[in-house]
Amino acid sequence: MTASPRSLDPLTATAEPPAVDPALRVRILPAGPALYRVADSTGRILGHLAVLAHPLGARFAALRYQPALARFRSIGDFWTADEAVSVLRGS
Repeated sequence: MTASPRSLDPLTATAEPPAVDPALRVRILPAGPALYRVADSTGRILGHLAVLAHPLGARFAALRYQPALARFRSIGDFWTADEAVSVLRGS
């Protein structure tokens, strides 16, 4: 069974990718409803960023895809897209 991001609500998903600090030097590419690929400046995919619904505002999950298992592995949930992207860059 394929794991999916928790509390993902495609009905409230925005078409605009989350804004991240340009100093992180990444591109955010749409991958699905409330799901985005994070690519470095060379185009290498670092992981995925999922926008999660939360009563206090959006949360951002840093995810890595495991092809052998055909599922996402959660790296962590964060209050800002910058934090989630930083974890993907550093892990």
